[in-house]
Amino acid sequence: MCVAFVCVPLYVVFVTSFKPIEEITLGHIFSLPVSWTVTPWYKAWNTLCTGLSCDGIKSGFFNSLAILFPSLVLSISLSSVTGYALALWNIRWAGTFLFVLFICAFVPFQIIMIPLILIVSNMGLFGTVWGIALVHAILTMPLLTLIFRNFYKDIPQELISAAIMDSGSFWLIYRKIILPMSANIMIVVLILMITTVWNDYLVGLTFGGIGAAPMTVILANAVITSRGEVIHNVNMAAALLTAIPPLVVYFALGRFFVQGITAGAIKG
Repeated sequence: MCVAFVCVPLYVVFVTSFKPIEEITLGHIFSLPVSWTVTPWYKAWNTLCTGLSCDGIKSGFFNSLAILFPSLVLSISLSSVTGYALALWNIRWAGTFLFVLFICAFVPFQIIMIPLILIVSNMGLFGTVWGIALVHAILTMPLLTLIFRNFYKDIPQELISAAIMDSGSFWLIYRKIILPMSANIMIVVLILMITTVWNDYLVGLTFGGIGAAPMTVILANAVITSRGEVIHNVNMAAALLTAIPPLVVYFALGRFFVQGITAGAIKG
C-alpha cells in the first residue's frame, strides 16, 4: 500500500510526459499514450519558459552540477577530517564539541537563514553557485561529522597508537590508514549529500538569485509560469529530468549504501 502511494503518481507523471496535449485533455490520466512522443522532453530541456526566459531546464541542470561538486568536496573533506580527529585523537574539548555538533545538526535552516544571508553577502557570494555550495556545506557538516566520527570510533585505537610509534603524523595516518578504510562510509555520505543538495529548493531559492538558480527552482518557476496554456506533458517531463540524476546515483551505488550502513556508518 505504501509503495502504491509513490508508484501510482510516478506512473501518471511518466505516461503524461509522453502524451500529446490532445490526449491529456481527454482526462484519462491512467491510460497509456496512444501516440507516444518525446517532444515534451525536448521542450522541457530546451524551450521551457520560466518567467521571461524560455531556455528550458538545462541551465538549471548545469547550475545544479556547479553547486553539487564544490559542496561535496568541501563538506566531505572537512567533516571526515574532523570526525577522524574526534574519534581517534585525545582532544580535551571533544565532548563539548560533539554536543554542539549534535545541537547544530538538528537546528532548522529557517532559524539561521538571515545570519547566513548576511555572511554570504559580506563574502560577495550571494547570488552565485559558490554561495549556494558554501551554505550546503555549512548546513550538512555537523551531521556528516557525527556520521564520520561514529564510523571511525570502531577503528581499533591500537592501530593508531602503532602508527604514531612509527612516526606517523596526524595527516600521514589520515592519508595512509584512515582514507583507505573509509570506502563504505564515503559511499553512504556521497549518496546522502547528492540527494540532499540536488533535491534542495529552499537554499537555492534563497541564495541563488536569478543567474544561479538550481534545477529545482527553475522547475518550480516553470510550473507556476502561466502563458495561457498549461502544458502538463512538458511540466511532467521537466519533473522527471530533475529527478533522474539522484535516481541514477542511488541505483548505481545503492548496494554500497547498504554495505556502508551495515558496516557501522550511522550506528550510535
